[in-house]
Amino acid sequence: MFRTPGPVLITVIMCLTMVACLIDVFVFATLIKTFEAEWALTKAEQGWISGIYFAGYTATVPVLMAVTDRIDARRVHLSGSLIIALGALAFALFAEGFWTALIFRTLSGIGLAAVYMPGLRVLVDRYSGAQESRAIAFYTASWSLGVAGSFLVTGVIGEALGWQAAVLSGAAAAIVSFLMVALLLAPIVPQQPEQRTRLLDFRPVFRNRAAMAFIFGYAAHTYELLAYRAWLVAFLAFSVTQQPTPAVGWLAEPARIAAFTALAAMIASVIGNEMAIRLGRARWIAAIQVSSGGLACGLGFLAGESYALVAGLAILHSFLIQADSAPLTAGVYAAAEPGRQGQTLAMHNFIGWTGGFLGPVAVGLVLGHFGKESVVGWGFGYAAMGIVGALGAAVVLTLAGRRTDDA
Repeated sequence: MFRTPGPVLITVIMCLTMVACLIDVFVFATLIKTFEAEWALTKAEQGWISGIYFAGYTATVPVLMAVTDRIDARRVHLSGSLIIALGALAFALFAEGFWTALIFRTLSGIGLAAVYMPGLRVLVDRYSGAQESRAIAFYTASWSLGVAGSFLVTGVIGEALGWQAAVLSGAAAAIVSFLMVALLLAPIVPQQPEQRTRLLDFRPVFRNRAAMAFIFGYAAHTYELLAYRAWLVAFLAFSVTQQPTPAVGWLAEPARIAAFTALAAMIASVIGNEMAIRLGRARWIAAIQVSSGGLACGLGFLAGESYALVAGLAILHSFLIQADSAPLTAGVYAAAEPGRQGQTLAMHNFIGWTGGFLGPVAVGLVLGHFGKESVVGWGFGYAAMGIVGALGAAVVLTLAGRRTDDA
């Protein structure tokens, strides 16, 4: 019934499923001004709705990833696609304010937890070619392509047909992902660890110093990345209002710029992996985290400057944030003990995406404190992203040093 796909085809299949499952991920951020007006949401409430998606992800990913050491990750991935579709469908039909939005976005976040890293496990468990880190790089790069699709597809559909139709497009895309995996990939039996432990006994992972270096670095990366994604459209929209003529062309509208930033991030993920191979993972990751964090600390204070400058720097910021993503994930997978890849990736995501949950919330709280419609407020909000992101460099260099530089 099933044909075994080669290394290129399996990589393409899993990248496409990742893109499809991500159409739903930033629908709230894309249409944030619509929800703010329709539901009378405060900036803090907007931050909670943006962040709760990743809280749902974080709370469930340890179990969902650890179980892939026992069962085929394909089964987890299929379940995740259906959960994303269910969460999006429920949001489109029943969300009517802050509390219902929290519930349904949490459900969709749980679905992503069953798709993103389990999808990587589906890929590497079936990948038979050389240069596995490059396959991982393309898979992590597909995250950025999916984000671009989320901003672009839901933005266009939302403007034309309303926010409910935009959310439903995410549900439909998740069903496409389910069908691709169900019909194109055969089940397998995963490699078992030499010494079996309890499913949620993560002590061997915590003792793995090299893996923990990348895990903590990933937490700083994800904090900055998801705070940036959650607030980018709102930040650009504010910058537009500060211009002498507050009007921009179709391609320069905030949602479109957000899509361009995601495409830049996709390129950065692939380039970043190649640079890490040549320069060493730890050194490359540290340099990128200091650069992206430093840019963030200044970018918010430039909101009142030329919109072209602000948009250009936002694209550069996206490139820098994502340039360490593939090296971080490839590094932790390479450092994992055989048979414990699922447990190691579980902690990679649990700790990492705890940062992803906290980032949007923290920026929302800062904006609420300093003023949601002021350059100073956005300046300190972006600084709250950048400081934490830059701290990751110190952690990676301290724990990893030169021992993990070989890619």
